[in-house]
This record gives sequence, C-alpha cells and structure tokens, in this order.
Amino acid sequence: MKSIIFCTVVVLCGLICWVSCTDRVGSEKGIYSAATRDGIFIHISHGSEDPHRVLMALNMAVMMADSRDVLLYFDIKGVEVVLKESPEIKYDHFPSSHHQIQALLEKNIPILACPGCLQAAGKSPQDLMPGISVADKDKFFNFTAGRILTLDY
Repeated sequence: MKSIIFCTVVVLCGLICWVSCTDRVGSEKGIYSAATRDGIFIHISHGSEDPHRVLMALNMAVMMADSRDVLLYFDIKGVEVVLKESPEIKYDHFPSSHHQIQALLEKNIPILACPGCLQAAGKSPQDLMPGISVADKDKFFNFTAGRILTLDY
C-alpha cells in the first residue's frame, strides 16, 4: 500500500512540475502553433559615438530577419542613426549603417524612432530616412505572435 501511495505522489509531483514548467503563455487563446515565430525586439540607444554597438545591433537584426520576426527601436542618441542627414557609420568588418538599414527595409523589417527623442534632438518625423516610422506602443506588441526577446545596444 505504501508503494502505491509513493508512486502516486511521485507521478503527481512530476505532473505538477511538467505543467508549471511548460510555456503556456497565449495557449489559452490558441495563438501559438508549430509555425509561430518568436520576435526579436532590438533596442538601439547609441549613435555614431559608439559605431561597434550600432553596427552589431543592425547586423543581429539582418541575421535574424529570415528566421524571426524583428523590430528595431531607436531612442536616445540612436535616433541620430536613422535621420536623412545621418552620416554613414562604418566600423571594422561590419557592413555600413546605411547598407544594413536598407537591407532591413527591403525585408520589410519595421524600424521605429522614439518621437520624444526626436523632439529632444530638435528633429521631427519628417527628418527620418524614408521607410523609418515614429514609434507607438501598439507596434511594439503587434509585430509578432510569438514571445518577444529583447536585445539592448
């Protein structure tokens, strides 16, 4: 009898662990399937003062764009990278900033700029490169149906 109770407790503990460890976010809504892709939110807050950081972020976005949903968000000094007048940023072995931004736009990757940071820089949405949009909160969550992983640069 003790062995039956022990086995039952072990099975129940295992079942509880399995249920609590299983990623069930969104499963009640039925939005996940084997085809659901997770999203990568890439946050860029630096500009030409840190070319390695900017170009690494853009490079990660380009590399992940074929297998993940990607969104880029530029704020603080980062907004200076996506202006029409922005100088081309180059560093080491990375493709230039203009080259990578164009590649991302061709893949229909959303690139957003913080409206408040634009204003703080004395710029407006009209100063952004073609294809770059002003951020709004809904775009942060609607670019993917999967989970969102954030990378900060």
